[in-house]
Amino acid sequence: MKGNIMARSSMQKKKILLVMKELLEKTDESHPLSMTDLIFMLSNNGISAERKSIYHDIEVLRDFGIDIENKREKPAGYYVASRDFELPELKLLVDAVQCTRFITKKKSEELIKKLENLASKSEAAQLQRQVFVVNRNKTKNENIYYNVDKIHTAISENAKVRFQYYEWTVAKEMRLRREGMFYEISPWALT
Repeated sequence: MKGNIMARSSMQKKKILLVMKELLEKTDESHPLSMTDLIFMLSNNGISAERKSIYHDIEVLRDFGIDIENKREKPAGYYVASRDFELPELKLLVDAVQCTRFITKKKSEELIKKLENLASKSEAAQLQRQVFVVNRNKTKNENIYYNVDKIHTAISENAKVRFQYYEWTVAKEMRLRREGMFYEISPWALT
């Protein structure tokens, strides 16, 4: 009997997490989920649930701070009404990532995928935008992204950074300045 109660308790915890995940990933005002949709999703995950228990789960999620609304007109159902970032803010961030020169194409795609996770699936599709910036090539050096982070950390911690400085020669070859000696500076701003 004790094992059965623990299994039920575990399934109830999983149930509320699945309801939360489904609402966060798939809903917005234009794409709500009905109670039938939620029951069907739970059933597909091996959990049987009654409407009353899902109503309770939604109340717990609201108490937890998730802004869940119940839309009565068609399409009717439950949806996440507000998120940390609104869609226009996410679009702005995507545009900034795409046109930033020091972020590689690969890293830009990774960051945009992460930004998409902050929206519903239907809104995330709108984030796949193509920003065209004239004469702005993306770097191929993946380390720049991490080096910028290290410089920002050094600035905030009032610490020094140590590096070698390369320059391009007329023959378009990279050459170390000062015969490869290291520079050690205290950065105070990054432009």
